[in-house]
Amino acid sequence: MSLYAIGDLHLSLGSDKPMDVFGGGWSNYMEKIRAGLSILEPDDVCVLCGDTSWGMDFQESLSDFRFLAELPGKKIILKGNHDYWWNTVTKMKAFFHENGIHNIEFLHNNCFFYEGAAICGTRGWLLDGEPDVEFNEKIMAREAARLKASLAAAGDAEKLCFFHYPPRFKNMVCHDLIDVMNEGGVKNCWYGHIHSAGHRFAVQGEVEGITYKMVSADFLDFAPKKIM
Repeated sequence: MSLYAIGDLHLSLGSDKPMDVFGGGWSNYMEKIRAGLSILEPDDVCVLCGDTSWGMDFQESLSDFRFLAELPGKKIILKGNHDYWWNTVTKMKAFFHENGIHNIEFLHNNCFFYEGAAICGTRGWLLDGEPDVEFNEKIMAREAARLKASLAAAGDAEKLCFFHYPPRFKNMVCHDLIDVMNEGGVKNCWYGHIHSAGHRFAVQGEVEGITYKMVSADFLDFAPKKIM
């Protein structure tokens, strides 16, 4: 039994937004994803760090989730900035149940336990992506509250933290989220969102007691990163 992570699959089987148009590493990316996730064993767990499907609603994303459900292992999904299909957890669980999808869960104000550790996290926020200070503060406060709820659910277990947005990027530091991680005793953090030329600005390694690792699909060449 192993734990993996990967983000930004950008599946588009039910919508017209294939990432192949960007060329480079994204060429034939669906087959790369299939091959990458096929290394999982049935009892493995893989955290998907947001931007999983381009579908605008449940119906548009259904083919993408069926694609994931057919691959081995349990998947735990957190929200990304392009996951427009995302809804309340109750509605998402009901939709998956109605369509026979039983190996995908949602990381949202909660946590999942794995071998004595707790899988925690939230979408996060990129401070330099929106110039409106008041709007930034509102979103960041909401994400910090969700992270607190996730870490609280973990109790005294070792906390493994997952985001879509990077808590650190270039010269940007999301102090609100990092403070919550420090308060919760988080030592390891994984994130996605960053692509192509942005890879060179990604923060990787230990900074002030927390080790950061980027798991964007194109950065990993579409093979999930083994964590434990």
